[in-house]
Amino acid sequence: MSRKPSFANLRGVSASSPQTPATTSANGAAPISNPVGQGPASRQGRKQIAGFFSPEMSFAMHTLARRQGRSLQALMAEAFNDVLRKHGESPIGD
Repeated sequence: MSRKPSFANLRGVSASSPQTPATTSANGAAPISNPVGQGPASRQGRKQIAGFFSPEMSFAMHTLARRQGRSLQALMAEAFNDVLRKHGESPIGD
């Protein structure tokens, strides 16, 4: 069974500039630019929150994130903080 394509695969990929062997690792995968435990996108000390949404909601959120040049995670954090404020709780941040 094949996996569905991910919007995350579109990040930093240009249709007019294919990857050259110099920009890929030995196994053909793109090099990791932000290893776990380093930088702002680190998962260290974080907990995953997951949910199931309609394909339309998924597409709309991924499209908005792409258009704004932000990550889906950043948009979700903004939305969760808005919900916390709406219900009288203090927003947490990222």
